[in-house]
Amino acid sequence: DCEFTALSTQILYLLGDLGPGTSAPARYIRFVYNRVILEHAAVRAAAVSTLAKFAASVPSLRGSIMTLLKRSLVDEDDETRDRAAIAVNVLSLAMEKNPFVPRADDANPEDPDVSDVPCADDTAAYLLLDSLPMSFDKLERSVKAYISTPGTMDAASPVSFSTLPIVEDVIEDSSEVAGNDFSSNNLDLIPSSGVAPKKKKIDPAAAVYAIPELASLGRVFRSSVPVPLTENETEYVVTCVKHILPDHVVLQFSVQNTIDDQRLDDVTVAVEGGDGLFEATGEISSPSISYGETKSCFTVLQRDVNQVLSTTSFTCELRFTVVSVDSSGEELGDSYEEEYPLEDFEISTADFMAKVGVSDFRRSWESVGNGNEILEKFGLQFKNIEDAVTAVIDFLGMLPCDGTSTVKSGTGKPHMLHLSGVFVGGSTVLARAQIIMDGSAGVVLKIAVRSEDVKLSRLVADCIR
Repeated sequence: DCEFTALSTQILYLLGDLGPGTSAPARYIRFVYNRVILEHAAVRAAAVSTLAKFAASVPSLRGSIMTLLKRSLVDEDDETRDRAAIAVNVLSLAMEKNPFVPRADDANPEDPDVSDVPCADDTAAYLLLDSLPMSFDKLERSVKAYISTPGTMDAASPVSFSTLPIVEDVIEDSSEVAGNDFSSNNLDLIPSSGVAPKKKKIDPAAAVYAIPELASLGRVFRSSVPVPLTENETEYVVTCVKHILPDHVVLQFSVQNTIDDQRLDDVTVAVEGGDGLFEATGEISSPSISYGETKSCFTVLQRDVNQVLSTTSFTCELRFTVVSVDSSGEELGDSYEEEYPLEDFEISTADFMAKVGVSDFRRSWESVGNGNEILEKFGLQFKNIEDAVTAVIDFLGMLPCDGTSTVKSGTGKPHMLHLSGVFVGGSTVLARAQIIMDGSAGVVLKIAVRSEDVKLSRLVADCIR
């Protein structure tokens, strides 16, 4: 018994996870159902979800739990009714497809009892126990990105989680991490009120898809944050967004004209460098940028997929034709070609890593296994652990999990950092880093990287520099 709703729902959630695995799971059913009878709406809804988990996990209990769940179909709370309706429908189909068959009386008692375990194709276990691969917010953004990609709606293949685009987790605050992205199943959502409306998220790749020549290159895997290539006070303010595709990188240069008596025509950015890993293969200019306007031009880089990714530097130069205009924007007749040097920029391995969190880092870490694990130790030139943690996150381009991006000050203990991400091509990458402040050696980093491919694990570990 507890008068705190949040605590009660968390206890019920814990029971739903651990109770079915105990030696006598049936003993918990009465205590859970008492919450359906005695508590208010939020706790009743959580209790219904817990009963559904017990039924999905223990086939021998499905018949009795179904009787209890059907009583909640007439509950006065719509959330409780909806959860009960989903559970009853899913369990009914599962019981019809895979009816429970008790263990034979003459079975060897030393053999494990597999009769009371959901079968491999059990729909109830899949729908009620397995978490969604992504949160509902990310699912919405992924579907929108799928729809906006040219040609996908005409494809003959069905839509599935594997065909949806990867979308990155959005960190609202530096202290918020992927560990707080509760990617729970359909029945684990707890009603809440007073939540501020979320800001509308705009897909940066929409600028690429709007141009047919660029859209033909394929789906954008991820887009970087804008990188400034000039100071904000200069006459031409330029930023660069790196759109990552499997075989290309599309550079979007946003150019702002701050000179009132000039119009910039045929604006492009010439890019040099690449060290053989990247080659500039095309440009799309901005026809005209008047005073106060910000418009984009694009440069396409072809990536040599046979070479190993590494940090590559580029020099770039803004090129355009200056047209003199009066205060009304009318041409005065004078025009000339101009070149304006920009800051150098880099394309690193981290640019090909999408910041995607996992709902349970420990479980994900163990499921990947250590078959392709890479272990490394580095000495970092930082004066404190906080700066080292920020740098490691930036080097790898991954998302910190479980709140490990926040360092507790004054403890003097090593800090553990958990990171997750998805590399271009769809491979999940996980990393565990221990950061220690050594009085004589400075900051020492010990890192383990796991993925489906040992070459990928090595590539990510080598991002530390």
